Amino acid sequence: MTPTDQAPHPIIQAGRTENLNVTGFTPLLTPRALKAALPLSAAAERVVLAGRRASQDILHGRDDRLLVVVGPCSIHDFDEALAYAHKLAALRERVKDRLEVQMRVYVDKPRTTVGWRGYLMDPEMTGTNDINKGLHLTRDLMIRVSELGLPVATELLDPFAPQYLFDAVAWACLGARTTESQTHRVMASAVSAPMGFKNGTGGGLKLAVDAIVAAQNPHAFFTVDDDGQACIVHTRGNPDGHVILRGGRGGPNYAPQFVKEAEGLMRAAGLEPAVMVDCSHANSGSDHTRQSLVWRDVMQQRLAGQTAIRGLMIESNINPGKQNIPADLSDLKAGVSVTDACIGWAETEGLLLEAHANFKLSRV
Repeated sequence: MTPTDQAPHPIIQAGRTENLNVTGFTPLLTPRALKAALPLSAAAERVVLAGRRASQDILHGRDDRLLVVVGPCSIHDFDEALAYAHKLAALRERVKDRLEVQMRVYVDKPRTTVGWRGYLMDPEMTGTNDINKGLHLTRDLMIRVSELGLPVATELLDPFAPQYLFDAVAWACLGARTTESQTHRVMASAVSAPMGFKNGTGGGLKLAVDAIVAAQNPHAFFTVDDDGQACIVHTRGNPDGHVILRGGRGGPNYAPQFVKEAEGLMRAAGLEPAVMVDCSHANSGSDHTRQSLVWRDVMQQRLAGQTAIRGLMIESNINPGKQNIPADLSDLKAGVSVTDACIGWAETEGLLLEAHANFKLSRV
């Protein structure tokens, strides 16, 4: 069997107390099998390691550049994602002396209620949930993006995903819904890449700082190893945590007083103040046309000397806006997000080149 042609196995007997709401089991390929089919190339490995080192140096104040995580809200088309990556890789080269650009390759989407859960879970967008195919396509994409010289950034959501994918990831984060989750905090303590922690959906910053402290410490949790064997993982802790401001129910939180609050909370916790601002979500009022306003405001704060700002995040795609997933997938508009609305490529390029020019002048 290939990773994408496995059919669900029916449950022979539900029993009196278990599997009462389960309709089937599908065998999942092991991390070792996926890595054997799609090994991390030497070129990709060099980019992953260089991307991690650059992020670490920026976050810990050893590198005065700005970390920029930019790309689609979510990946839904392999070829379009790769086309975007080619554009971003070329732009990365133009600005690399002042900006460390890494691409959002977000494939696992959290949902408040229901909805399409992302490329990893349902790559065909049909509700078939061919996770084996999603794992295969996602790993292939991450490797190819890395081979362009462009480090991959993603969100940690599914508990088993790191074993399959995270050797190809240079930077990762926990989202607003998972930063407060103990399960995700202890998983973050094992991740080999720097980890960002978003403030919660309510907007409070302390829970993100608490998450950094938790993930910085050793933990034990259960997952699977490369052979798919259930195991207990013992971690030493992740020393590269940082806060991501994304706004909350009370509104945006990218203004100077919020950055200063995050800085103070991190110092009080004994952490290096390192703040990234997400220009989307509640910081833009979920209006993609306002991302540039947030970007420029935060850039001015950094240029004015607020060095706790170490990074920025933008949701960007080939074309601006968003679209619903149509019943007939051939009606999808090319290069347009199917989740949160994104700015288009022309605006993305303009913002990064503008930031690069301003940094060149200021050297802050």
